[in-house]
Amino acid sequence: MEKQMNGKYFQWLLKVLLILLTLGLIFFANLKPIYAVRVKDLASIKGIRPNQLIGYGLVVGLNGTGDKSGSEFTMQSLANMMEHMGINVNKSQLKAKNAAAVVVTSNMQPFSSIGSKIDVIASSIGDAQSLAGGTLLLTPLHGVNGKVYALAQGPIALGGAGGGGTTKNHLLVARIDGGATVEREIPLELDGRESLTISLYNPDFTTSIRVSEAINKVVGEGVAKPVDSGTLKIIIPSGNQENVAQFIAKIESLDVKPDMVAKVVVNEKTGTVVIGENVTVSTIAIAHGNLTITIKDSEIVSQPGALSQGETVISSQRDVSLNEEESKVMIIPGSSTIGELVRALNAIGVTPRELISIFQNIKASGALQAELEII
Repeated sequence: MEKQMNGKYFQWLLKVLLILLTLGLIFFANLKPIYAVRVKDLASIKGIRPNQLIGYGLVVGLNGTGDKSGSEFTMQSLANMMEHMGINVNKSQLKAKNAAAVVVTSNMQPFSSIGSKIDVIASSIGDAQSLAGGTLLLTPLHGVNGKVYALAQGPIALGGAGGGGTTKNHLLVARIDGGATVEREIPLELDGRESLTISLYNPDFTTSIRVSEAINKVVGEGVAKPVDSGTLKIIIPSGNQENVAQFIAKIESLDVKPDMVAKVVVNEKTGTVVIGENVTVSTIAIAHGNLTITIKDSEIVSQPGALSQGETVISSQRDVSLNEEESKVMIIPGSSTIGELVRALNAIGVTPRELISIFQNIKASGALQAELEII
């Protein structure tokens, strides 16, 4: 009887362990890689990109804050516009303080169709004081080939205010949401393609290999092949060539852990220091202390005695004081991680600007196993 009870208990325990093992396998199978990034955030597909548009236009309806009469191109533009409307005027007689010349720019997204709306930005190129309250007149937007791809027009929005000698925010750059209408499409065909080219935003051989392995694991072996550190060639399977958009969506949603070069970026203008994850330091000892020298000049006036024939004498005296802060010596062991390095430097009590000098000295000593970039 006791043996039967032990056998049933053993079978029950075995079933529980099998269930837990199955649930664990399902959990880890669906678990994303640590610090995983989607392929769409790491790379772009060659040929699928926005296109820059530019045009010259006029903003009217300003409250006396437009270009002055000395802006010849603004007056010429007004005269040309009025002549186009059948009104003959002399540009020398124009004094339009309510108008301003602007450069209009926009980004036309890929696959934008005729009639779709895109945002535009109008920037003053004259001596206008403000574009607040103005309206952009019809402005053709040209591509790099000189062809017109969109037409912009409409009231502008600044998000700032000015008056009485006080200015809030920038008043010479305005935005029009959906202010341009696409008039010409940029031809780009996907279906029927046999291959695609993927370009990494940050070229790296390891990341390139990882992206290709992720694609081949899901789509099929041999589909993705790294060409170099920043380019991958994708062979589209014959079954997906008639629906390339769905194939691209499957690829760009894959998760990949990107690799990165060990780098320390220093901005001396702002005192900003950015330390990469893979930065390590060989065994070193750091001593840091500030030496402050203060020089102060003062004048000493010597007055003669009463009823004496002496003269007042003025002499200068220079006081020199030297103050050296107590320095601390910190030993940083070899192969220190970024966390250990930061804790050690914080223990010394350095400021960000002092940290710049320390990293330069560590790099000069050969102990910094990372690239030091100063911008």
